[in-house]
Amino acid sequence: MFPSLQGGPHENVIAGVAVALKEAASDEFKQYAKQVKKNAKTIADELLKRGYDLVTGGTDNHLILWDVRKLDLTGSKLEKVYELANISVNKNSVYGDTSALSPGGVRIGTPALTSRGFTETEMVKIVEFLDRGVKIALAVQAKTGKALKDFLPVLEANEEVKALRIDVEQFSKNFPMPG
Repeated sequence: MFPSLQGGPHENVIAGVAVALKEAASDEFKQYAKQVKKNAKTIADELLKRGYDLVTGGTDNHLILWDVRKLDLTGSKLEKVYELANISVNKNSVYGDTSALSPGGVRIGTPALTSRGFTETEMVKIVEFLDRGVKIALAVQAKTGKALKDFLPVLEANEEVKALRIDVEQFSKNFPMPG
């Protein structure tokens, strides 16, 4: 515990670590962790089926790092598309990027979705949403050029991204937030 996780007598942190360790030892958590990995693998496989590039060619854990450079897009643009559609991802640098300001990747994680009860079946639908987002980004970029500052205002007014948000929200209503 000391010094990496505990630097003083902070009983609240000690209690939090104890609860987390107890939960991690449960059968329910083990099943959850297995489902997180299955969900990530499904997303990775579905993206690959659609011809997209993944940095590692797949995944063996809870996340996927999607290389979007061959699409002539940036992770920043896709992050904005998905943000407007209520899909949480984050831009991420990938090997070979020359600037962190213009990252060539998107990071996708599955723990939050798994906590809501999503399984492999729903991950296929998630990839359909992601694919729609790419098509929206490409169409907007064709109108605006490559600059993010020009891309954003047109994206925010785009009817297709608004339709994607509605579809994502409708789909998500079937999976309530935990707690």
